[in-house]
Amino acid sequence: MADRILIFYGSYRSDRQGIRLADYLVRSFRDRGAEPELIDAKAVGLPMLDRMYKEYPAGEAPEAMEVLAAKIRTADAFVFVTGEYNWGQQPGLKNLTDHFLEEWYWRPAAVASYSAGRLAGAHASVAWHGTLSEMGMVVVSSTLTLGGIGQTLDAEGRPTGDGGAALSRSFPRFADDLAWWTQAAREQRARVAPPY
Repeated sequence: MADRILIFYGSYRSDRQGIRLADYLVRSFRDRGAEPELIDAKAVGLPMLDRMYKEYPAGEAPEAMEVLAAKIRTADAFVFVTGEYNWGQQPGLKNLTDHFLEEWYWRPAAVASYSAGRLAGAHASVAWHGTLSEMGMVVVSSTLTLGGIGQTLDAEGRPTGDGGAALSRSFPRFADDLAWWTQAAREQRARVAPPY
């Protein structure tokens, strides 16, 4: 059974370099036999949070929210691709994530962060760990941190230079960690109903 992985990306900027990392991850997980799907917060276009998905009467949530809720519920795992805004999380990705709660429960998540500079989005990565844990996900210990994204991945999301080579070396461990927890969570959910 192929792992169904949703890869979330959240920049709303007009010149988005982080999409390169999201594209790299989609391709790399697919090459490993998974079934990844990119969820681009800008393309989904949810409004600023007013009501969570669960707060709408059945069948009355906006269509984009209804479609995304179904995808989240049926996914095996999640990857959050995040840039860093003033030492914190991208507001677009955080807003999308906050529209849901129970839909995330009992599945693993991983964080891949990036920046144009050398800190590689590390502050955002740390912030996401706490947020995703609070939202009911098991956050794997392996992370990808990518500095100098413009020199590390080309416009098609293909590794270039020393940074690209380092990314190619780091990805297998990241993917293996997520795959292990994905299988463990799927088997546990099949054996025992979640406690809530």
